[in-house]
Amino acid sequence: MDFNLTPQEEAFRTEVRAFLDENLPSGALRTLEVVAEFQRKVREKRWVGFSWPEDVGGGGGSLMEQVILKEEMARHHAPALGTCFMGLSWVGPAIVQYGTEAQKQKFVPDILDGKYQWCTGYSEPDSGSDLASLKCRCVRDGDHYVVNGQKIWTSIAMWSKWMILLVRTKVDVAVKHDGITCLLVEMDSPGLTVRPIRNMAGGEIFAEVFFDDLRVPVENRLGKENQGWQVTVSALAHERSSISEVVSLTRTLEAVRELADRCHKNGRPASEDPDVRRRIAQFDTRIEAMRLNGMRYLTKQLKGEPVGSETSVNKLLRARLEIEVGELALEIEGGLSVLGKGDVDSPEDGRWQHMSLAWPEVVIGGGTPNIQKNIIAERVLGLPKD
Repeated sequence: MDFNLTPQEEAFRTEVRAFLDENLPSGALRTLEVVAEFQRKVREKRWVGFSWPEDVGGGGGSLMEQVILKEEMARHHAPALGTCFMGLSWVGPAIVQYGTEAQKQKFVPDILDGKYQWCTGYSEPDSGSDLASLKCRCVRDGDHYVVNGQKIWTSIAMWSKWMILLVRTKVDVAVKHDGITCLLVEMDSPGLTVRPIRNMAGGEIFAEVFFDDLRVPVENRLGKENQGWQVTVSALAHERSSISEVVSLTRTLEAVRELADRCHKNGRPASEDPDVRRRIAQFDTRIEAMRLNGMRYLTKQLKGEPVGSETSVNKLLRARLEIEVGELALEIEGGLSVLGKGDVDSPEDGRWQHMSLAWPEVVIGGGTPNIQKNIIAERVLGLPKD
């Protein structure tokens, strides 16, 4: 790993910081209109889709510059780069790599401008950790594909306009990764039904999606028929260093430290309690381990080497930290931790209670801890399947 930036990269970091100092509104002033204006300025600089090719509307920046940009945005508590998270994370890159010219012209500008949201139709009731075993059936009928089946744990399906969907177009295959096709599906299509799944905090970010003779134009196929697995693996490989997540976790831990200074335990500030101090130190160490892992992954990407299953290590670390940091915050708050958002006596308006209840959005999304453990055991450590 090389921790040193080139002069060009250092100059870019300085540019990003100067832009944020001049244009980033304070938290109290972040109305929808103000955030929209900030996003417009970011888009003008082509920092949304910054590492995408310039000929599709991206910034043509390097992978390292993209990491610097995300890191500084996270460190300054800036709004996310762009408003279409899934579109920017993997749908857009997949379309750029595998899409037809017509698909690029139709979808890429809207993703960069954040005109609507995308959701991901991958997991099924019996196909989570083993995604290649998916059964959602798809049969070609002239100029259309006819889809029947179900997806589950589909994030933001309720307010998405489009879905990137994996279906099985070929059943009798020697290798189950074959016979999978990727489709781009409009969410208001006849035959598509969305049912929200409510979590403990009252949120409904996940949903079940049902397909009953859904007809999808063949022109909405992404990549070749039966090439869906390759499309998906390539799309999910973009910017997997997780460095921006490390910055976010660092900010969260700083907030817990401040909470411990304000709250008391056994007549003293909670920050002086040995158990609280020990647990915060452990969290600090694990976050630093995530950062170093992220640097290792980034180094491989910069060298053009494939980054594969080892990224599950950071996903697992983050899942545990999201839960355990929230639990510590509730313990520090003591009896007041039962008060939620809107209660006049609730510390920080129920922030930590909400975090402790809403963790499934982060922990389940992208694969549960058990899934990550299986991936690490089988694909990184070479252990036999359970």
